[in-house]
Amino acid sequence: MPASRRTDTIAAIATPPGRGGVGIVRVSGRDLPPLAQALTRKLPRPRHAARADFLGADGQPIDSGLILYFPAPHSFTGEDVLELHGHGGPVVMHALLSRCVELGARIAAPGEFARRAFENDKIDLAQAEGIADLIDAASRQAARAALRSLSGEFSQAVRALTDGLIDLRALIEATLDFPDEEIDPLADTDIVARLEGLRTALATLRRRAREGSVLRTGLTVVLAGLPNVGKSSLLNRLAGAERAIVTEIAGTTRDAVRETILIEGIPVHVIDTAGLRDSEDVVEQIGIARTWQEIERADAILQLVDARSGVTPADQAIAARLPAGIERVVVENKCDLARRQAGRYVDKGVVHLVLAAKDGSGMNLLHDELLRIAGWRGHGEDALLARARHLDALAEAETRLNAAAARLERLELAAEELRCAQQSLASITGEFGADDLLGVIFGRFCIGK
Repeated sequence: MPASRRTDTIAAIATPPGRGGVGIVRVSGRDLPPLAQALTRKLPRPRHAARADFLGADGQPIDSGLILYFPAPHSFTGEDVLELHGHGGPVVMHALLSRCVELGARIAAPGEFARRAFENDKIDLAQAEGIADLIDAASRQAARAALRSLSGEFSQAVRALTDGLIDLRALIEATLDFPDEEIDPLADTDIVARLEGLRTALATLRRRAREGSVLRTGLTVVLAGLPNVGKSSLLNRLAGAERAIVTEIAGTTRDAVRETILIEGIPVHVIDTAGLRDSEDVVEQIGIARTWQEIERADAILQLVDARSGVTPADQAIAARLPAGIERVVVENKCDLARRQAGRYVDKGVVHLVLAAKDGSGMNLLHDELLRIAGWRGHGEDALLARARHLDALAEAETRLNAAAARLERLELAAEELRCAQQSLASITGEFGADDLLGVIFGRFCIGK
């Protein structure tokens, strides 16, 4: 974004589209008192709400409501900020926004308020992303995790690791500055202990971030198997409602049926698919092709089989075609009809769950298994909502720390690995990052944020 566009005045409707009792127009820029005077003929005390009439160019009221003034630098963006609280009708809000544009503002781009807060050092990049994640949170656990990131807990953990890396690099550089001392780095307990401490702390942070990532994106699970093994019944049982048609006729499901459920706050995206078999029906063939497409994109596959017959050669043929890199769980459904007890066992490294979708027997085992696949270890009370780029940066930092530990006999090489690890961590908070990356991140925010 050009520097000139980062210093002009921006405005946007900050409340969701539609009708409501209250709507808010947010304005940010340098020296906003003249705009406030022209719009309301008053400037309220900083951080105090004042009743005001919002006036058009002809001096006639557009609306009446409240105005709040947050002078720089004590505002969300670090600039002067005005919040105009009016009646939440679309016509009124757009008229008020148009009046702000007439007075010199321009309509803000998506995420531009948060980007200005980042560029003015009010928040770092991880905190900025926490704002968007808090807005988009699909569960209370996700909202709490996003709030932890927004409050700076994630950033503080990253900075603590970064500070430890800086201290360790300084120690190693000091050692390199005195080569005549013939110090054996592997015998230097301070260097080894510090490095091991950093590796342990990073592993803990990665675990918290992975749990937060699951809260944010959820787990995509595909139900696959032969026709009439109970895939649609299982979807309905998981959803707690009749989402898919269930009949005794094989091949009822022709297209993917999707349902998102929450298990301990984790969004689980369950996809019911067409039964896998050879078919002469053109429509069913299309459904089967789409089933394989969904399977390729899944995080996990629940392969359903009939508990009365167990895993048949046809089921084995399906299993042989499933992608090797995606976790598979065999669900032996209809255990009530087979007069078998619900349970869990492992056969040749593959988890088998015995249950009955019709009466719910064994569903608790399925819930636990999905949480295990997601990497969920508790109730997420210390999870930090993380994005894919955060996980990639943490993984890269861990790789670099492991490489440094393996190269301690060559301190100059270990020092370079530590420098790369520090650079990876810095990209999380935005202390090191390309401008085009910032454009991508903030461009996905909603307008007015």
